[in-house]
Amino acid sequence: MLKAYACIWSNESAAEMVKFYKSVFKGTKVDKFSYWGKNPMGVKEGSVLTAHLTILGQKIMLLNGFMKMQFNESVSFVVPCKTQKEIDTYWKKLTAGGGKPVQCGWVIDKFGVHWQVVPAQFDQWNTSKNKAKKEAMMQAMWQMKKLDIKKLKAAFDQA
Repeated sequence: MLKAYACIWSNESAAEMVKFYKSVFKGTKVDKFSYWGKNPMGVKEGSVLTAHLTILGQKIMLLNGFMKMQFNESVSFVVPCKTQKEIDTYWKKLTAGGGKPVQCGWVIDKFGVHWQVVPAQFDQWNTSKNKAKKEAMMQAMWQMKKLDIKKLKAAFDQA
């Protein structure tokens, strides 16, 4: 049994988000849905309350709350990618349909959820004890929107 998992307040978009994330992340598993019963908030009985899915091995619950909530950068999902092709694919899919690229590998999808699409080596580079290598990689990253693995690795290795 999982000890913890993420819940995303989906502003009545849970079913649409499930379809979108299944199209973005290969192998996404839809676990189950729950539905609103009678309630004092005025939400239509029988409409989707939660959708549970697993994206890249991470369980997520989408919650159709009864009032609108806004996402912000304080919470994001990190997607470590082994290849540039993988970064390019996630970048393209997450920005489709109204999503937008942000600086340093960040993407906001069409629902407002924040994602960090990064090289799998990023944590290793970012936590390196070699300050010069880390700083060189970070300087290169700050010049990018979509991250370029070769350029980041070159910056790290050349320092």
